[in-house]
This record gives sequence, structure tokens and C-alpha cells, in this order.
Amino acid sequence: FRRVLFRSDLNRAGTPLVEIVSQPDLRTPAEARRYLEELRLLLTYLEVSDCNMQEGSLRCDANVNLHIHTDDGHKIATPIVEVKNLNSFRNVELALEYEEKRQLEQWQKTGQKIGDVAKETRGFDAARGVTFAQRGKEEASDYRYFPDPDLTPVIVSEAYLDEVRQSLCEFPADRRKRLAGAWQLSPYDVGVIVGQGRDFADYFEEVAGLCHDGKQACNWVTQDVLREMNERGQTIREFPLRGAVLGNLLNRITQKQITIKSAREVFATLLSETHAGQVLSSQHIDQIIAEKGLALVTDTGAIDSAIAEVLAKNPKMVADFKGGKQGAIGPLVGQVMKAVKGADPAAVRNLIAEKIGQM
Repeated sequence: FRRVLFRSDLNRAGTPLVEIVSQPDLRTPAEARRYLEELRLLLTYLEVSDCNMQEGSLRCDANVNLHIHTDDGHKIATPIVEVKNLNSFRNVELALEYEEKRQLEQWQKTGQKIGDVAKETRGFDAARGVTFAQRGKEEASDYRYFPDPDLTPVIVSEAYLDEVRQSLCEFPADRRKRLAGAWQLSPYDVGVIVGQGRDFADYFEEVAGLCHDGKQACNWVTQDVLREMNERGQTIREFPLRGAVLGNLLNRITQKQITIKSAREVFATLLSETHAGQVLSSQHIDQIIAEKGLALVTDTGAIDSAIAEVLAKNPKMVADFKGGKQGAIGPLVGQVMKAVKGADPAAVRNLIAEKIGQM
């Protein structure tokens, strides 16, 4: 007797499968990749899936053929090829770029057009950047479809569809448009914010609403916050500096209570004093500003005194600036800012330029 072992892989049992078939109106490999990126973003916003391609949560099969316009005004469609199981959007783009060249060369050699040969299934070798033939595409009869008596038709009413639509979140494309208009942000800025996911976009909106400056909030969230998140390996939900805290900190810039430089020092201090699992509150902000003497200095006497001292110590820089070298004022501003912590750098720059002009 021979023992025969059968192994059943049930790791996907009970996991629903959704197949999304797009209309055949994607014209370039780059457009196909952008479509998939937007689709993944939409699915994650709706919390349908985490869309992790490496773990198999999302897969892509790409159907591709060419429409060749001949010199005599005819349009010829090449045979359709389906490239299977592409596991990254970059590979989708690369596979389609390769197929574009391969199908053109194939048509130039054979003249075959759609319908002359069976639809072909190909794989993609990412290491070599080429597709390879796998098999001819089966027709419906080859799949041996048969009706299942236990599966009844699912009929959805318009009323139910409307109810579901009303429960959905704001779609990424709509959110980009709204944020751009509400806060006068560039397409790039709103793309970064919305592209990081719903929680990140919610975080930005909380910060912007509290500091009343969309561009300021965007700069901090997409640069400082995102950098710290990546370095710490955290999501925005895990990030200890909540939107309310950052919004209140940036509002102090808007209200001209502290400078941007001082705000960055407060930001760094807040994060450095954070313990595992601790969530910071806005009460820490005033304490740090007071302890470090970061409040905006409005004492013009102290600033004037520091400027006079810095100009006296740096006659060459003064001469260079008077001679037209605008960059020479930068080190002078830095020295004054170091002497008078909390001074407004823009005001200091203007005062220095005025003082030098009077010399």
C-alpha cells in the first residue's frame, strides 16, 4: 500500500474576494499605475482592505493590447494579452511598458490582429523586466462553470444603495479638492496629505483648524511630523504629539507669541520628553516656552543693543552687505538671534538692513 497525503491550505477560508474590472480606457503604463494607486487609496479610505500587495491582500492582472494607426488611415488592434499576478504597481507599469514594445515588434513580424489568435496569458519576470508566455486563455467552457443551487441571486434596492452611499466617508479625490480650496494648498501638498490615509488627513485638518494657517500646518505635518513618524516607525495614531497639541503650538506662531525657530525647539522638547505610551497635552507648551525663554521678544531696546554689538564686531560683513552681497546679512541675523533668543528673525533682518543703511 502507498500512503497518499493531501494538504489543504485553508488560510484564506472565509475571506471575501472582490474583483474590480476597470473599463478599457487606460492609455499608458503610467496612467494604469496611477489608476491603481488611486484605487488602493480609495479602498483603504473605505476600510475595505489594507491593500498590502506583498501579503496578497491586493493583486492585479493587466489586460493589454495596442491600437496601431497605419499610414492609410486604418486602426489595427493587436491580440489581447493578460499579464497575471503582478505584485506591485511598479511591476504593472514595467510589464505594460515591455508589452507595448513586444506587441509592436510581434505585429511588425506577423501582422496578427485581434481575433487571429487566442488570447494569451503571460507572466512577468521582475528581475529581467520581461513578460513570458504561460498558456492560451481559456474560454468560459474551459472553466467548467456550473450553477450552484445554494447561491441565490442578490438583488439590491436603490434605497439600500442610497443608504450605503450616505454612510461612506469622503472620497480621496473629493477631499483633495476640498482641502486645496479651503486652505489654498497646491496639488502636491494635498496629494501628500490625502495620500497618507484618512487618519493623517484628519490630523492635518485638526492642526490647520486650530492654528488657522493651512500652509503652516501643511509644512509641519508633511515634513516634521512625517519625518518623526518614519524615524519612530509609528502611525499617526501612535504619534505622541496629538493634533490638538501641535495645532495649539502653531497657533502661537500665528499669534506672534513665538517664532518658527522657537516652535521647532518646543516641538523637539515635547517629543524628547515623551515616554512610551504617553500622550502629550497642550499644557506642556507654555511650560517649555517659559523654562527656555522662548517667548517672542518685543523689547526693541534689547534687540537694538544686540544689533549694535554684532555690527561693531563684524565690519567686513557690514561692508560686504553695503557692497551688494545680500547673503552677508544672514550670519549677522544669526548672531543677533543667538544673543536675543525669541527675537523675530524677519524683524531683526529688517532692523539690521536699516542700521547698515544709516552707517
